Amino acid sequence: MSVLALGLVLAGLAGCSSIDARTTQYVGAPHPSPTAAATVEVLRSAPTRPHVRLGEIVVDASVSPPPPITDVEQKLREQAASIGGDAVVVVYDRIQPVSAYVSGPLWDRDIRSIDGRKLKGIVIKYQ
Repeated sequence: MSVLALGLVLAGLAGCSSIDARTTQYVGAPHPSPTAAATVEVLRSAPTRPHVRLGEIVVDASVSPPPPITDVEQKLREQAASIGGDAVVVVYDRIQPVSAYVSGPLWDRDIRSIDGRKLKGIVIKYQ
């Protein structure tokens, strides 16, 4: 019975969506204090308001199953807020191969790619 329960737990974890983010502050950019994530805007094009660039965020998300887009945007907001951003401008949003695995015997190999969603955003601070 415990083997079946363990199998169900592992199957459930394998089906979970995931979001991972890395933030890089630019050298020489201002270093304001953190802001509230709830106030950070997620934009698809650069605003016309004067602003400075603070850094960038790269988000890796699963595609099978995909996380809700609201969770991806929340991750962008949290990361931008952590370095003092007022907004994050998404400049790259693609589904692309992120890894691959090989299966089968040596003489009849099969290579399959694993896709993931990759986003890149520029963190900005309004002046």
